[in-house]
Amino acid sequence: MGLDREVVPKNALYACHDQLLEHKSELFTHLQQRWKDLFNAEFEVLLYDLTSTYFESDPPFPDGEEDKRQHGYSRDKRSDCVQVIIALVVTTEGFPLAYEVLSGNTQDKQTLKGFLMKIETLYGKAKRIWVMDRGIPTEEVLTEMREADPPVHYLVGTPKGRLTRYEQRFLDKEWQEVRQGVEVKQIDDSQESYVLARSAQRVGKERSMRRRRLKQLWRRLKEIRAIKKQSRDELMMRLGAAKKQAGLAWRLVKINLPDTDQNIPADSLVFELQKQKLRQVFRREGQYLLRAFVPEGMPPQELWKQYIGLTQIEESFKTLKGDLSIRPIFHQLPQRIEAHIFISFLAYCLHVTLRTKLKTLGPGLTPRAVLEKFATMQMIDVHLPIKDQPDKRLVMPRYTQPDKDMKLLLARMGMDLPCQPPPRIESVKPSEPNTPDKSVVGQTF
Repeated sequence: MGLDREVVPKNALYACHDQLLEHKSELFTHLQQRWKDLFNAEFEVLLYDLTSTYFESDPPFPDGEEDKRQHGYSRDKRSDCVQVIIALVVTTEGFPLAYEVLSGNTQDKQTLKGFLMKIETLYGKAKRIWVMDRGIPTEEVLTEMREADPPVHYLVGTPKGRLTRYEQRFLDKEWQEVRQGVEVKQIDDSQESYVLARSAQRVGKERSMRRRRLKQLWRRLKEIRAIKKQSRDELMMRLGAAKKQAGLAWRLVKINLPDTDQNIPADSLVFELQKQKLRQVFRREGQYLLRAFVPEGMPPQELWKQYIGLTQIEESFKTLKGDLSIRPIFHQLPQRIEAHIFISFLAYCLHVTLRTKLKTLGPGLTPRAVLEKFATMQMIDVHLPIKDQPDKRLVMPRYTQPDKDMKLLLARMGMDLPCQPPPRIESVKPSEPNTPDKSVVGQTF
């Protein structure tokens, strides 16, 4: 605004946050129309997911349990910090439509029902397909979505355990190739469809992890069995630590504990490989199951492509936490916290706009690369004292001349730098020396 920092201190700027949240709903409605006008965006498929962001502050807080800053499952690996949950809805192209800030101890499965109502309130009822990861919807919510008027369609990841129920039916179906290394097959069950996907790359990854974990577990069990004397409690503690390290590989080993409460001698621990379970795991490696309630006629290849679109919302979270640095949050007032996230959401909308425009300008151009390139452009004020007027100085605003790469980027983006601003004469403040050694002040565009 052209004002000195002494005139507008940072706390006054923070107070502006309090005026933002009342425009939140209007912004969501505005965004849908702008995405249509700018990029002809479509809203038939919506991606829904959650993330967390943490705070550098310590409870307890004045509002107690009503404060949204709570301890919970931290996706940032910062379980020592309080956090809030951010639920986000984006289109398959990554255009954000809405978000919600939830308490940090909110479970994923508690969020979907309220968000469905929010989207219907903002954008009306329509035949949309909601794409979600497993763990977000509950059976109750999925039933309500199927019975709604009009029905609310969904596509959701499903735990592998459900595959046991349909495995025999899938054996009768032929694999259909989606792309090189990825195959799918589909069965129908009442109103829903189930899509089984198999990825060759994922087979290699999961098989390698399982073999490594199983070998480590087998070696550790031999070490525990070789201990000469150990109490039952010591044995259980060692087995518990081995179970935690082994992960899912633990289910492939059957362990028979000695039936005694006394010291357990060496070689009395008996364990064996469960070959039947190993064959089942071997057969299912690289496979994952999708559950869909969608309009009739959608092929399994299309359902798989829509589900893979969830990587788009994961990229959104990376951008918010990386390029836009939403975390950590240092605000203490609840309304300032939500306003901080609101501003981050606005910044992400600008980021998405820039990213989409860059797609048509040249392959490989990313918002990060463009912003880093523009950061090399500097605007400086050159202050020169006037010989016969010590209380005056000549100020010459100048920006650095762009190099060849910068000129090419400006041309591709259809941007022209303005003419160099004309010089001006300013009065020197009594407390400010009018000397050449403090004559240059610079700032980034």
